[in-house]
Amino acid sequence: MFEPLIALLAGSPALLISMTLALGLVVGSFLNVVSLRLPRMMERDWRLEARQILDLPAVDEPRLSLTHPPSTCPACQARIRPWHNLPVIGWCWLRGRAACCGAPIALQYPAVELACGLLSAACAWHFGFGLPLVLALVLTWTLLVLAVIDARTTLLPDSLTLPLIWGGLLAALLGWSSVSLSDAVVGAMAGYMSLWSVYWAFKLITGKDGMGYGDFKLFAALGAWLGWSQLPLIILLASVVGAVVGIGLMMAKRAGRELQLPFGPYLAAAGWIALLWGDAIALTYLQSVGL
Repeated sequence: MFEPLIALLAGSPALLISMTLALGLVVGSFLNVVSLRLPRMMERDWRLEARQILDLPAVDEPRLSLTHPPSTCPACQARIRPWHNLPVIGWCWLRGRAACCGAPIALQYPAVELACGLLSAACAWHFGFGLPLVLALVLTWTLLVLAVIDARTTLLPDSLTLPLIWGGLLAALLGWSSVSLSDAVVGAMAGYMSLWSVYWAFKLITGKDGMGYGDFKLFAALGAWLGWSQLPLIILLASVVGAVVGIGLMMAKRAGRELQLPFGPYLAAAGWIALLWGDAIALTYLQSVGL
């Protein structure tokens, strides 16, 4: 039934990239929902657990999930019409203002949708049609939503990082990825333990928390998906970019020396770069040093 479409996509890179771009825009719209609702769902669960531990009476809270309630305007709570929810197009059509009340629509919505579309298209261009593209898209979308959540809330939910770790290990076990199972297992362990060691060394020296446990799990997930050999490149890229951004903010006097930046977005960005160009970057470096 799908053989003609599969043959068409496999034989037409331009069509594959275009369709993956469109798919990425749609997925980006859903990732916005996840990034906004998942932290609220976690906070609700924490409140319920706290009330149970403290033996306080239960409080009815509105039902909240990734699919309920339907999309509403954050300002006036009016139901958003389906055509106003079209990725990027809806925001441009409404000129960044809600149709119901004229309130500004956060730039996050089109930015995440567009980023998801472009990153997805880049994966299609790099990997071509096949299972590696599917795996790359799953990793890309998960990294993007984790980066957005961490940037907004400084949280990296276990409900995303842990399945990502197991997904990378499963892909290696089934032979779906280019990473062997041994490399994936070592990568996951090395990713977690390396940042765990840095965390405790920093805490013992300064008495402060340098990062969160979610960063350990995200780095472990990248090790599971990309193998242990990509971890040095990922941590180097993430650290350099994070340092540049932090110094830039301090120089612009938007933050003091006590500035705490979430590390997850930089890990996610570095991991995505390693996904597409990690081997090429490593080869270029080795050639430059004569190895």
